[in-house]
Amino acid sequence: MSIPEVTRMTCTRIPTEYGDFQLCFYANSLDSKEHLALFMGDISSAESVLVRVHSECFTGDVLGSRRCDCGEQLDRSLAMVAKAGVGVVLYMRQEGRGIGLLEKLRAYNLQDQGYDTVDANLMLGHGADERDYSLAAMMLKDLKVPSVRLITNNPAKIQALEAEGITVTERVALAIIANTDNAGYLLTKAQRMDHFLPLKPAKTQPAHES
Repeated sequence: MSIPEVTRMTCTRIPTEYGDFQLCFYANSLDSKEHLALFMGDISSAESVLVRVHSECFTGDVLGSRRCDCGEQLDRSLAMVAKAGVGVVLYMRQEGRGIGLLEKLRAYNLQDQGYDTVDANLMLGHGADERDYSLAAMMLKDLKVPSVRLITNNPAKIQALEAEGITVTERVALAIIANTDNAGYLLTKAQRMDHFLPLKPAKTQPAHES
């Protein structure tokens, strides 16, 4: 079996509300997905670079869905990197914790019937979390980032990157404020997936004046 490889195809300047990032497009020999790296500053000469490994979430990242915390995590990670002046956000095409958008939507329907996010995935024949971080590690190595301060609440992500040769010198927490739509989802991540989630009370939607 050949060893998977990543190839940085091109990079370009992307101005955002948080500042100018470089966006790099990666091809790879493991899957047919286009993974991306957003970085700011001179990352190749820095130690313990601030890094977020973010898995794609169309509903949260693009539509602003309140069923998860993904869009909020992405926005806050970009802001944190911009504040630090040096850092990387990897955007990995691993929708729905690796099961894809179609199956994630089917899992949502099961969640609306009362099953939690873990049981919904299992009922569809998937694992609770099917994501793989080997390509993320290879992208970091290509960017000359051997050690990171990882923005995450997920201990499995730390273990996976370290298993691939990336030194995680610090876990940088993402404090999450639950809302009425994602409180149960976040609680499941904390209780059944061992995420570090010191949850704050769920926000309620403001009443609309008639």
